[in-house]
Amino acid sequence: MLGEPEAGLKPYADLLEAARGELAKRVVGQREMIDGLLMVLIAGGHILIEGTPGLAKTLAVKSLAEITGLTFKRIQFTPDLLPADLTGTLIWQQAAGTFSVRRGPVFANVILADEINRAPAKVQSSLLEAMEERQVTIGEASYPLPEPFFVLATQNSIEHEGTYPLPDAELDRFLFKLLLRYPQPDEELAILALTAPFPGYGGEAKLPPLQPVLNLQVLYTLRRIAERIHIDQQIARYIVSLVSATRPDAGKNSREGLYRYIFAGASPRASIALYRCSRIQALFMGRSFVLPEDVKAVALPVLRHRIGLSYEAEADGIDTDSVISRILSLVPLP
Repeated sequence: MLGEPEAGLKPYADLLEAARGELAKRVVGQREMIDGLLMVLIAGGHILIEGTPGLAKTLAVKSLAEITGLTFKRIQFTPDLLPADLTGTLIWQQAAGTFSVRRGPVFANVILADEINRAPAKVQSSLLEAMEERQVTIGEASYPLPEPFFVLATQNSIEHEGTYPLPDAELDRFLFKLLLRYPQPDEELAILALTAPFPGYGGEAKLPPLQPVLNLQVLYTLRRIAERIHIDQQIARYIVSLVSATRPDAGKNSREGLYRYIFAGASPRASIALYRCSRIQALFMGRSFVLPEDVKAVALPVLRHRIGLSYEAEADGIDTDSVISRILSLVPLP
């Protein structure tokens, strides 16, 4: 595949465009979310989505499961949720005199962890094992999760009462973090058209059917193709330079005072994520090689949850995206 002419990748890029089109039948606008879902699914990672309620997060992930033919489970995280409610538990079978395993909803290909920050630390730690090791421990035994295993977690950006902030160790396990915005007026009109007749008023919304364009075999093929996208050594050095530039010790000479806003930089997982996702971005574009623009295109969702900002940043109204954008402008292109 290395050195393959770009025309050889066009069928795969067209396939991804068809997947976008299928999701767009139900999810109006939100192109960044659609691309992010597809990219993280191909990369074999997990995604954290932050946004206000009603922005089609649940609909998007259910539709993604539909076009791939994967099993889907939705888990509503609440403060009283227990690890066993997520992973499963041991049930005593009195007749046999033994315990049997009752598997929890986490045993599915696509998991929607709704309002993940409402669950206490014990539940989040059990999900952490599932995300990182692709297994869960019930009793004294560990059980592998289905493959592929994809977690889409959501959290409300405006409500913080009764929530538990996600620990950095868990945040770092998410390949992407996306921020959803409100739709444009013309997009919202299209959403209204999709919901007619209105649910609860004598009718039921009829969402358009979707075609399973990304079955399991096609998904694995896309993963193999993405792994063969050529990435030059200079691009790899550029990725490492970007991640290194997020770390406070890199700014001892202070680039225009940027580092007073950062108290913790990105880990090497960020470099690995940029390396993997820039290849998939090139595949989206139908190219057999990675350009610096591909790295920059995925930098925000890869880095925004891996950089800790100082109190001074909050006081000055500086957010993580602003810091990342400044770093992208400061690090020289290869």
